[in-house]
Amino acid sequence: MTDESNETDAGVIGVGSMGQHHARVYNELPEANLVGVYDVDDEQARKVAEKNGTKARELDELLDRADVVSIAVPTAYHYEMAEQAIGQGVDVLVEKPFVDDRDKGEELLAMADRNDVIVQVGHIERFNPAVMALRDIVPDLDIISVDARRLGPPIERHLGDTVVRDLMIHDIDILLWLIDGRVSSVAAFDTDEAYTTANFEFADGTVGSLTASRVTQRKVRELTITAHSCQIAVDYIDQTVEIYRHSLPEYIEENGDIRYRHESIVERPMVENAEPLKSELLAFVEAARTGSTPVVSGEDGLRAVEYVDEIEQLAGERSGR
Repeated sequence: MTDESNETDAGVIGVGSMGQHHARVYNELPEANLVGVYDVDDEQARKVAEKNGTKARELDELLDRADVVSIAVPTAYHYEMAEQAIGQGVDVLVEKPFVDDRDKGEELLAMADRNDVIVQVGHIERFNPAVMALRDIVPDLDIISVDARRLGPPIERHLGDTVVRDLMIHDIDILLWLIDGRVSSVAAFDTDEAYTTANFEFADGTVGSLTASRVTQRKVRELTITAHSCQIAVDYIDQTVEIYRHSLPEYIEENGDIRYRHESIVERPMVENAEPLKSELLAFVEAARTGSTPVVSGEDGLRAVEYVDEIEQLAGERSGR
């Protein structure tokens, strides 16, 4: 935990496609001081460091200097990097998925508890302005169902993670945040490893349906919440929220003719314009400064991984893989 009265010294481990943005944001945050970056690709590390007014450092040196670090290396190396940082008392933000093995995640959390270290997991959609706007709406809802679609075309670069582990995991985290209850059953289906649907049923009868795809030519990032009083449509890309209230049926007379119509009531709450990554890293820095529980805790990240594992297993069994 950092000293609340001082600027927070931050570092980034892994400055590839995502990590370089962590470095940029730390450099922009008044609350943080970017003290260095590390990457196995020395040239990439130097390039990102120079662009953000800091230095490329060896891992041990970076951990000696930093109060907090973002870990944005491939998932297979999350445990190794986090273990070293936690062992040196450095607060960590680990990009999603938290770990590739549940037992390793539990080891990290136990180590963090012993070392009084903050662990936050990079489920960035929690910081999407549209999702943040839901925080004032959801507590008053009696939710019936949640439906999420995260679709897009094939990608050129190799990620090493399945469509569930890379894409659906965002919506698993959001679903578990929206419905604070015990999951009673999970079912999963896929046509191949690039298109998967998962259905959740909760103990209170609430249901969730999640679809993730890397074979859909139109990029879609949508969330629909159905409650007894309304339906809420969230567009992650446009960062918009629309609330559809009960329509008002009525009969009207026009030129002597009786006509029936429904008038829809649509509310559009104010959504603040903010970069989700900047909100995420600011929340991480504040959690480290104050010793408070992160918005997305290590336990949250581990729970999402557990359901990713279950969905992949169920879908694989059904398709015979």
